[in-house]
Parts: sequence; structure tokens; C-alpha cells
Amino acid sequence: MTGAQALIQSLKNENVTHMFGYAGATICPAYDALKNTDGIGYTLVRVEQNAGHMASGYARVSGKVGVAMVTSGPGATNLITGIATAYLDSIPLVCITGQVPSNLLGHDIFQEVDITGAVEPFIKHSYLLKDARDIPRVVKEAFYIASTGRPGPVLIDIPKDVQDAEIDYDYPESVSIRGYRPQVQADEEQIDMLCEAITNAERPLILAGGGVMLADARKELIALSEATGIPVATTMMGLSILPTDHPMNMGMVGVFGHKAANMAMNMSDLLILIGSRAADRAIPNAGERQAMTIHIDVDPAEIGKNIPNSLSVIGDVKAVIAQVSARAPKADSRIWVEELRARRKQDLSWKGKEREGSVNPGNAMKILGDKLDSDAFACIDVGQNQIWASKYLTLKENTRFLTTGGLGTMGYSLPAAIGAKVADPSKQTVVVCGDGSFQMFMNELSSLRSEGFDVKIVMVENNVLGLVHQIQRNAYSGPFGVDLTCPPDWAKLADAYGVAFDRVSNDADVPAAIDKMLAAKGPYLLCLKTDEQMTTND
Repeated sequence: MTGAQALIQSLKNENVTHMFGYAGATICPAYDALKNTDGIGYTLVRVEQNAGHMASGYARVSGKVGVAMVTSGPGATNLITGIATAYLDSIPLVCITGQVPSNLLGHDIFQEVDITGAVEPFIKHSYLLKDARDIPRVVKEAFYIASTGRPGPVLIDIPKDVQDAEIDYDYPESVSIRGYRPQVQADEEQIDMLCEAITNAERPLILAGGGVMLADARKELIALSEATGIPVATTMMGLSILPTDHPMNMGMVGVFGHKAANMAMNMSDLLILIGSRAADRAIPNAGERQAMTIHIDVDPAEIGKNIPNSLSVIGDVKAVIAQVSARAPKADSRIWVEELRARRKQDLSWKGKEREGSVNPGNAMKILGDKLDSDAFACIDVGQNQIWASKYLTLKENTRFLTTGGLGTMGYSLPAAIGAKVADPSKQTVVVCGDGSFQMFMNELSSLRSEGFDVKIVMVENNVLGLVHQIQRNAYSGPFGVDLTCPPDWAKLADAYGVAFDRVSNDADVPAAIDKMLAAKGPYLLCLKTDEQMTTND
């Protein structure tokens, strides 16, 4: 078979059932092979960046590796943002790019770009293939690398002549990569020390990040918290590990976090980080922390990078939690938990200020979350809308909260929602975004319609880049360069894409508008008209 046919057959061997991408000349052989292969679905994106975001949403919901395939040159460079987003959020992707013929590499011919060099700072691994016989092995390795250890994106760059070359196909049964041996079980001595620290602590706290979700360890972490008596706070990427009303859930930490969670983190005498990078928005001034800190992560490079730690526990989060649970340590933390719950009760009773002619998005997020199904997908963009959703969207037992916390990529939410919907079309899916981020993905309304998906979009409409506007007002001489002048007529735009539309401008009208949106069949755009002066603290 040809190299292109070998590529697609190798993807089938890795149980790939869907891909996202954008065709072009140098990747046409692979697309031709895909066309003539049964069992792999395909979604055409409207810009290559969103192939990465759709594959990300798909991977996060399905638990499989997401696959994106685009052409060389601008196709590949457009994909870079999707790759970098996945890298910083630790999402397993295999990204396939076409490349100019291998004998012309380095000649700066039409649509040539050194994509493996371009993505080097934010890729888990990359390949530039020169021999079609390497394709089966490389695909096998790529999926293994992407999905093991700390997950992340892997790039396979394939020149057109390599795709056209004929080979005798043989797919390897196993992978052996010298020097790559992700650690699963933690050292037993480390576990003993961790358990001893728990029994000696009076004010312990678990800070859980996105790594818990990636390791499929949500239920295990909840059981550990309940058994040990240790309350839990989460990072933004860890939201939806616990439902909002769980008695051990103290909320989200960080600059924009909940007061109970930040109080717990600042007053704890034992902080147990699980699957978190301890980035600056989650733990400001982390280097100044004095209390005992234990960091559990599958990636040794993350431990101690952002926060000093007293004990490093390296291993797969799910396996480590099982090791700790087997020893059944118990903290004497009843008084501590009661103090935190009193503060948490105040957080949960928050109600935002109401202004005539303006919706308070925080209030709207509470209402929306209460009305969503218990297993809905909530796909959240970046900006003020992300903060309002992170703090106030009610999360139920099996809600999936999908956002980008590392790179903070505007325009992520709808593509991620489409990917999530491909993975599980049965789940209620809602997007929360701002009018700035909406204009970064609105071309994907066409993809949404072509897939026939029922996705609801809630847009905060304030005609500014809200979070930057807020920062400029608070810390600088005032807003500049953030006014979204000449916005489109949202109703006409929605109608042009065949999307139902509604707008509300008062808090009192929000419940009925959300009910109407959720009851409607097909995609829907609900605009929440909001005062541009509204901040995430109002």
C-alpha cells in the first residue's frame, strides 16, 4: 500500500474513529486514503486552529487521543495555536501535517514551513518522516507518547512523496522507546511519608488540578477526601471534579477564585497538590509559601517548578491515590472543615448586583448551571465569561467543565464543544463565551450546522474585550484598544447560519430565556446584554 494508506490504516489500528482537519495539496494523498476507508468519521473545520480545539474537546470527553490533520505551510502554522493550547492543558493529541516533497525541503518552495522546528517549545514529541516504511512504527509511538505519562500533543509531519511511496505494510504490536518510561506507581517510602503527614495535620487541604480528570481519577479523589476528612479546593482546570454542593468542596483557588478556597490554601498546614502545575493564577507568590507542601504529579519536571515542596510523589494520579487509600490515613480536621464550610456557605449564597438594562453574568451562570442536565458538557471560553462561569456556574455530579487554563486561548469553546459532541452526541452541550471570543470562532457555526449538533451558546455581550477592559480600568490609565466597535447584527448573523436567537437585558428575564433556549431543538444563540463597566466582582 502507499504511505498515505499505511497512515490511515495505522490510525484504524489505534482505534481512531473520528478526525478533524482541513485539506490541502500536500496532504491530499492522506485525504484520498481516508475517503476510501470505512470506520473513520471526519469533520471539516473552517480554520485549522480549531482542528486542534475540536480534537481537544473530543479527547477530554472520550478519554481517547484526539486526531487533527491539515496541510503544510499556513495550514500547519494555523494549527500551532491548537497544539500549544493542548500542550499547556496536557491534552493527548496526534497532529498530522502534510509537507512538501522531501527532495525540496529547505528550498523555501510554495507552502513550505519547518513545522517541527516551529512547535518544538510546546510539543511533547515530533517526527519528520523521510521513509514511508517508518509510518506504522511512528504512528504507534505517537499514540503511546501522547497518551502516557503527562499527556500532550505529538506531531507527525509527512512529505507528499512519502505519502505516495509504496511499502509492504506491517503494524507493530508494541512500543519500545529508549529513555521513555513514565512512572505509574509511586515509591512506597514516599507514600508512607505522605500518609504520616496526613495523620499529623490539623488543617490539611487537597488542591486538585486538571491532572485528576486526565487520569480518570475523579471518583477516587472524592473517596479519598471523604475517607481522610481532607477538604478539597480545585484549580480552574480541576473544576467538575466535585459537584458544587459537595460538602468537601471548598471551590476554586486563585486570583479569581472563591474566598473559602483561598482561605483554606493560605491557612493550611499541609497542602497536597494533585495533578496541578501550581501556576501563577492558581497560587500567586507560590515561592513564598512556608507550610508543608506535598506535590503529586506524573511529570517530574512540574514538581518544585512553581512551588517549593517538602515531599515529591511521582506517579500516575489514579495509582497514587489508590496507594494512599490502601493505607487509610485519617486527618484530625473536623474543626478545620467546619470553619471552611461556614466560609463556603457565604460563597455559595453570593448574589451579584442588578442593574436596570443589564444582565449580571454571575447571576445568569448560577441559573444556567441549575437548569442544565446533571451530565451536561459546559464548554467555556476565555475572558470575563470564563471567570463568571468558573465561580458561579453550578456543577452537578457528572457535569464536565471544559476550558483552557494554560494558554488561555480565546475562541476555544465552540470548537471544543463540537469535538465533545462528536465524542458523545447524547449529552446536553452548552457554550459560554464573550462577544470578543465569539467573533474568533463564529465561522465554526458552519461546522456546527454541517454536523447537525444541538449546541447552545450563551454569549456575554458588552461590546468590549471585558477582562482587558477591567484590568485597564483598575491598573492603568483607562481602556484603550478594547472596544468592539461595529459589532455585527447578532440576530441576522445567527439567522444566516440557521441558528435560533434571543437576547435579554435584565436579570428578571434570564430564567425564562434559558428555559426557552434549552427547550429549543437545534443550535441556539442567547445574548446576555451586559454593561461594559460590569466586573467579575460585581
